[in-house]
Amino acid sequence: MRILVSNDDGYLAPGLAALVEACRGLGEIDVVAPEQNSSGTSNALTLQRPLSVWTAANGYRYLNGTPSDCVHVALTGLLEQRPDLVVSGINNGANMGDDTLYSGTVAAAMEGYLFGVPSIAFSLAEKGWKHLDSAAQVARRLIAQVVEQPPAAGPWLLNVNIPDRPHDALLPIRTTRLGRRHASEPVIRQSNPRGEPIYWIGAAGNAREAGEGTDFHAVAQGHVSVTPLQVDLTDHGALPAWSAWLHRDAGAAR
Repeated sequence: MRILVSNDDGYLAPGLAALVEACRGLGEIDVVAPEQNSSGTSNALTLQRPLSVWTAANGYRYLNGTPSDCVHVALTGLLEQRPDLVVSGINNGANMGDDTLYSGTVAAAMEGYLFGVPSIAFSLAEKGWKHLDSAAQVARRLIAQVVEQPPAAGPWLLNVNIPDRPHDALLPIRTTRLGRRHASEPVIRQSNPRGEPIYWIGAAGNAREAGEGTDFHAVAQGHVSVTPLQVDLTDHGALPAWSAWLHRDAGAAR
């Protein structure tokens, strides 16, 4: 088993070190992570400049790009052997509901999935790393289960959110669906030292759909949330209606 570890908080983040340690003894480990914090970069790839790769004193490799860059470069030329599993995190904060669309942590795992490698994104639900050791124990248990009892064939992608609690206070794992958030708060307008306007992205909206079965609900109750994700964004249920709308005047036009 070869495991590729990445994240979006940067190669110096405590969450990355904890995830690497959680993988010890479960396989051969490669670490490729961003040089700097890249939260909120989603699936961005760097196309307008070259990327450089360096090796830290602890053996981690890091590059001046996004989380997706890290996994992409690793899988398409940097690593001598293809990994059997990609794991990303442990993120400093939750990635639930709409957050998954913006998350660099999820994007790193998704990049592995897009290349046909089973992948898992791990996030600690509160910022500050208070119970990072607890999250690392959860990560190790899930990764060990993947190694010992592989899920169904084919690539798969899991989004795991862990309540910020001591390990013995965590409730059993629940499989969940993504909840939804309200729209983000308005941007914060300020001025730079020259008096020119600058804008900060506003805070994420509060949970809007957080009922039973969602990731929001599970984590709020103290359960580890495991959500299987897919990349197909097609609204399959709406295809017939859109087809009818687009072709409603086709006969008259002829």
